[in-house]
Amino acid sequence: MCLVVFSHNVSRKINVDVITPPVKSFFNYPVTHLDIPYPQRPLIHSHRSSNTPTMSNQEIALFDLPSKPPNKAWSPNPWKTRLALNYKGLPYKTEWIEYPDIKPKFQDHLPKADLYTIPAVILPDGKWVMESLEIAKELEARYPEPSLHLDSPYIAKVFEQLTNLRKPTSPVFIPGVLFNILNEASQDYFRTTREKAVGKKMEDFAQEGGAPAWEAAAPYVQKVTALLKENPEGPFFEGKTVGFADFIWGGWLLFMGRISEDAIAGALKASGEPDVHLKLLEALKPWSERDDH
Repeated sequence: MCLVVFSHNVSRKINVDVITPPVKSFFNYPVTHLDIPYPQRPLIHSHRSSNTPTMSNQEIALFDLPSKPPNKAWSPNPWKTRLALNYKGLPYKTEWIEYPDIKPKFQDHLPKADLYTIPAVILPDGKWVMESLEIAKELEARYPEPSLHLDSPYIAKVFEQLTNLRKPTSPVFIPGVLFNILNEASQDYFRTTREKAVGKKMEDFAQEGGAPAWEAAAPYVQKVTALLKENPEGPFFEGKTVGFADFIWGGWLLFMGRISEDAIAGALKASGEPDVHLKLLEALKPWSERDDH
């Protein structure tokens, strides 16, 4: 059976042993990706800058990381926010920002920090909020319907497995971001910071990816499979009720698809039951199709 994946301007087919028919229907448009940041995120999240113009009756501004042409959303953390904005039907515009430009752009609007991260938003009243979960809380407070179900126990459970997945999948996604996703403007910054974090050249680190990485990751991906099957009416973690937990995991799957065809195939095969995850992605399409503006 073949999996159709679009990576930038190239459409390719790859064989995946256990993947079933819904794959082709879902991956018939460009898919996107997950970024576990290095180093750890800061603890500060929001600030209303006195230098930010009031944005009443204007769109929310979403800061996201661009990709090589054609530019598409790829990083899983801003994907959580993008999915939430699309789900709530809130008007927003995307401000694409390269890695080296984040701190100069953010430092005058947020409390002082060594590291500023994506996503961040500017709300209509000029308030800046950083980090996907903090943004979700702010959106839920201001625009409660439809609900993101931030009280769902699945949020913590999915975050736990993503934390577990970080180490075994790092040789897949960190070099993948550098070599397959980033524009030249971000490559030096990303390479320098990530090579310092992992202690080796990206070319060497990439050699640790592939089948061994997915074998190590499989127990954690399969735990997410089990979580998705707890409510058999599906396709969401809470059955037929979509929530932020679905956006967290959906963002990771989209991220894997954007890294490479091998990455998404490895993730789906490691899951033990690809259909469970593909049905989730298919159900998220109404909110994942907007990925380029």
